[in-house]
Amino acid sequence: MLLHIDKVSKTYRRKSGDVCALQDVSLDLDAGEFVAVRGPSGCGKSTLLMTTGGLLGPDSGQILFNGKNPYELSPHARAEFRGRSIGFVFQQFHLVPYLDVLDNVLAPSLAVASTSNGVRDRAHDLVKHFGLMKRSHHVPAELSSGERQRTALARALLNEPQLLLADEPTGNLDGKSADTVLSHLQEFAENGGAVLLVTHDERAVPFADRVIHLCEGRIESNGS
Repeated sequence: MLLHIDKVSKTYRRKSGDVCALQDVSLDLDAGEFVAVRGPSGCGKSTLLMTTGGLLGPDSGQILFNGKNPYELSPHARAEFRGRSIGFVFQQFHLVPYLDVLDNVLAPSLAVASTSNGVRDRAHDLVKHFGLMKRSHHVPAELSSGERQRTALARALLNEPQLLLADEPTGNLDGKSADTVLSHLQEFAENGGAVLLVTHDERAVPFADRVIHLCEGRIESNGS
């Protein structure tokens, strides 16, 4: 079992009142599996990803990645764990605006303590794989939304993670670009990686091995 989420809960404390984002959420994910979590805005999808990715500690429950709890690591060790083991893809891309495509793809190499001598070659290969060679020296403002998301996906794969966490990756894309990104996510899973995608986009459903429905912080169904 690559990822084991066991009865995870998370509440945000607000002056206006507490907001319970996750309530006893349990989920398992194997290598080679593409799981889509669907639900309306505000149902806890992004909180689930941040908690899974070692960015936001749960109030209760635990997350095990290859049998280890990332929240038992020091902040520095947890950051290196994320850099080596998990790739993140976001709706808003989060590319560095003053870096070109190739350097944006190379950015995650700074997050690990050591990098291989071939990291630049790997970045080049990823740029080529995602059909971005002609745009490799363009900054994000000069790219289409689809090209930005492909750049973000290439960046997420640079350190050869075992798990990809994708937060509404097709939210800003047209149909063709969305299918391209979802196909690449599916390809990653078919090659032995694991994908946990959260979305309200129905276009993701045919690409996933399993679709889970989240509502008001609880899993309503865990089907296939």
